[in-house]
Amino acid sequence: MTEAPRPPQPPFTRAAALAKVRAAEDAWNGRDPAVVALAYTLDSRWRNRAEFLAGREAIVAFLTRKWAAERQYRLVKELWAQDGECIAVRFAYEWHDDGGRWFRSYGNEQWRFAPDGRMAERHASINDAAIGETDRLFRWPQGRRPDDHPGLSALGL
Repeated sequence: MTEAPRPPQPPFTRAAALAKVRAAEDAWNGRDPAVVALAYTLDSRWRNRAEFLAGREAIVAFLTRKWAAERQYRLVKELWAQDGECIAVRFAYEWHDDGGRWFRSYGNEQWRFAPDGRMAERHASINDAAIGETDRLFRWPQGRRPDDHPGLSALGL
């Protein structure tokens, strides 16, 4: 069975890339590993920090572990560049561990898409910075970031 395409599809215009980035941010803020994994090819390859994954099942397992450890996760992504079937983003997300310690994780991702609009490769470099609860900037209710919430550039991140 062939899966239906996931628009927008490459080659990406700036507008299409912006839409793809926001769709990814929204999905990740929904924190449903099975739903998020559908945006990736069946054989998608990832590098997340120093962990290497291949395939949707591995993605679901990874995201399940991630969101069990990174509580109150809230993410903002921002388009950095696009070219053909590739998109580069930068991002920041806030979360706390099971001890209540808050972090802001900063990173960059490089994405390559298959012709159907699913991500075939994701390469993520991420650094964590401890922050105080009062230093948090991402305070919207769990789920999709509100349209009027500032992005990374507006926040000076």
